[in-house]
Amino acid sequence: MKIPELQQIAADFERNGVVDVRGMLSDGEVRSLRDALSDYVERHLRSLPSEDFVLEADGASVRNLWRLETHSDFFRSFSRQSDLIELIRSLVRGDPLVMGVESFNKPARVGSAVPPHQDNAYFCLKPPDALTLWIALDEVTEENGPVRYLPGSHRQGLRPHTPSGVAGNSMGLVDDVSGEETYTGLLAPGDALIHHCEIIHFSSPNTSGRNRCGLLIVYRGDHCVQDPALRSAYVMAP
Repeated sequence: MKIPELQQIAADFERNGVVDVRGMLSDGEVRSLRDALSDYVERHLRSLPSEDFVLEADGASVRNLWRLETHSDFFRSFSRQSDLIELIRSLVRGDPLVMGVESFNKPARVGSAVPPHQDNAYFCLKPPDALTLWIALDEVTEENGPVRYLPGSHRQGLRPHTPSGVAGNSMGLVDDVSGEETYTGLLAPGDALIHHCEIIHFSSPNTSGRNRCGLLIVYRGDHCVQDPALRSAYVMAP
């Protein structure tokens, strides 16, 4: 794993709320992650609790895998590598704790959209010193549903959210952000994005013939606590 200059990453993250890290993983490391995900689905999917995975509308293609670290030693160990922890420590203002290891598979032709949202509408953390490391396992193009971000929106606080009706992304912004300037995460396999838990982001459906799988690791600083008011709003959402 290749981690570039931490100081520059931290500055870009603070300013924009999202930063890309090119070539974080080698081709061999990407293959290992792909193989591990394929093996995980083959061995565990049928026995997973219903809250630990989401299927696409076709009822067969995997959209999301949640809590990989609780079912797999491989993914638990991967998320706790010392060089990753060093990188994340510089961004979450404290010792990093792993909140979850997930996949967002976005399969070819059936991969569904993600509504505009801020992750802290789900996390409910105070202060919001949390982030997601988003590692591309496939090429991410304009056609297969890249993540789009509103740079700097993490500095404007948490906006109102409402139930979205989208399985796997149950909350969406109340505000209409269409037409606002965005940064699009176009990536090669092994590239990564790191985004703040309060940056607004979304993605379109994958109507192309190419998969767009990402491995996501969510971290928070050890000083973060759950905000009861935010948590109550999330839990009470229909």
